[in-house]
Amino acid sequence: MSLCLYVYMNKGLLLVFSTAIISGFSIFINKFGVAMANPSIFTFAKNVIVAILLAAIILFFKNRRKLSALNKKQWLKLFLLGLIGGSIPFLLFFKGLALTGAAQGAFIHKTMFIFVAILAAVFLKEKINKNFLIGGLLLLLGILLTLKNFNFSFGWGDALILLAVLFWSIENILAKYLLRDLSGSLVAWGRMFFGSILIFAYLVLTGQAPQLLSLNLPQLGWIALTSVLLFGYVITWYNGLKHVPVSVATTILLLGLPITTALTAVNAGKIIPQDIFSGFLILTGLLIILGIKAFKSITGKLLITNR
Repeated sequence: MSLCLYVYMNKGLLLVFSTAIISGFSIFINKFGVAMANPSIFTFAKNVIVAILLAAIILFFKNRRKLSALNKKQWLKLFLLGLIGGSIPFLLFFKGLALTGAAQGAFIHKTMFIFVAILAAVFLKEKINKNFLIGGLLLLLGILLTLKNFNFSFGWGDALILLAVLFWSIENILAKYLLRDLSGSLVAWGRMFFGSILIFAYLVLTGQAPQLLSLNLPQLGWIALTSVLLFGYVITWYNGLKHVPVSVATTILLLGLPITTALTAVNAGKIIPQDIFSGFLILTGLLIILGIKAFKSITGKLLITNR
């Protein structure tokens, strides 16, 4: 990576690293939250809260004029982003997460970097060099090790999560196109706003909408907590993605996997060497893809920022 490119990507990399950390905690916590409510209701409630928060940022800050300046094609693309990124895959993912384990769901989710890399090479002309291939292989081995004894039982829930991953892979390519002209916050808002509308339409059509009125206090608490995590995820992801190649950004998200695995192991009261080695392979893969100097600089700044 050249010095100029590294300097340009620095802010974006910091944001994407933050997204990865948030993702690691979010997948683990969402497993408990989704178990306490209808997955579709849970998904809609979280998404609409995040859409409102993002709308507040846009309306009260400098992005208001950019919103009014959107043309018809941009509105259409934001709607498509909400359809393929903010509604359909959310419904699929959280329904699937309710039917499978958190670690297994995280494993399937993290294979997204493979699909994104292929799509980015075809549609965005992003180059997949030797370092990316070597690092990607180590990443794949790392996520495979999270399966412990490799007794991967691919069930209905896993199929739903995989389908969601395919939708999100396509969404990231479309988002990268939109981010050429729009801010990350605006793209995030479009995704969550239109996604929330579409999910609500689904709830109405399937007769589930009245369940929104029967949510109890514990369920609302989980929704509030996971909404904060989701807000942090989308605001850092889209603002970071604006400055980072999408194939690189999605590999960084794999840092969330060791976090989810560690949290799951601690919750179960059992940590095994295989989990540690998995995390080592993932970190090594990222070192190769990003470069050791860049990785050390980004993680160092991230630690200082989070103190």
